[in-house]
Amino acid sequence: MIKSMTGYGRQENVTEEYKILVEIKSVNHKYCDINVKLPRHLNMFDAYIRNILNGYISRGKVDVYINYEDYTKSGISVKYNNDIAARYIETLNQISSDFGISGDINAAILSRYPEVITVEESTADENVLKEIVRKAIVEAAEKFVESRETEGVNLKKDVLEKLDYIEECVAFIEKRYPKVLEEYREKLYSKVSELLGSVNVDESVLATELIVYADRICVDEEMVRLKSHIEAMRTVLESEGSIGRKLDFIAQELNREANTTLSKSSDIAISDKAIDLKTAIEKIREQVQNIE
Repeated sequence: MIKSMTGYGRQENVTEEYKILVEIKSVNHKYCDINVKLPRHLNMFDAYIRNILNGYISRGKVDVYINYEDYTKSGISVKYNNDIAARYIETLNQISSDFGISGDINAAILSRYPEVITVEESTADENVLKEIVRKAIVEAAEKFVESRETEGVNLKKDVLEKLDYIEECVAFIEKRYPKVLEEYREKLYSKVSELLGSVNVDESVLATELIVYADRICVDEEMVRLKSHIEAMRTVLESEGSIGRKLDFIAQELNREANTTLSKSSDIAISDKAIDLKTAIEKIREQVQNIE
């Protein structure tokens, strides 16, 4: 299914211990550029998260925002080192004995000495947290892809409608071309007859001139290639996977043939239709820039 490169997905998962909020946004980009913004506690999952997202995204500039809240009461713990505290007490008592000074020691004083009391931040269960993160990322990514697919359906419909119009332009030019030759032939004979009067006109000379003119304005090849490119684009639109670049290439080829048609035209009706052709192709090029 066709996917737009513009999309949005959001998922919030809450457990008794954690809350994970994931938001995924994307815009057009030539390549796949995934930017993940993580809180410090989840930095260890950066590569893991990118690996998951690569399974859902192949093109576009994607911003992923992840917020994390820890509801556990054991987030911070205060501990004291019994061995170090005993060494301090032993040393302080020795000092008191050696110098005959008061050796009153209490817990408040002892706690001020280095390494006696330490404050530690408890480490969350990595496997539990990883699974919660994985689930939130997957659910947000699925919603993100769904939004891209919805937009992709609209893009496909619009491109197909424009291809139908381009076909109409091609059919008009093909139908108009023989009439242009006939009109030129009549003008040529009329002008020569007017200039020469009763003098016989050399039919071979006029035929040669008509052939040269017909060759100069002939767009048969361009029309054949345009129809071929239209069919190719329709085929690609029905295919799976990342097709944006293929569509962009075909649109460039369509535009090339339209430019050649316009440059060869000496007929106002064909020129106007060729301009309409270029306008429709340019709109298609703008649209396929949005397709993954």
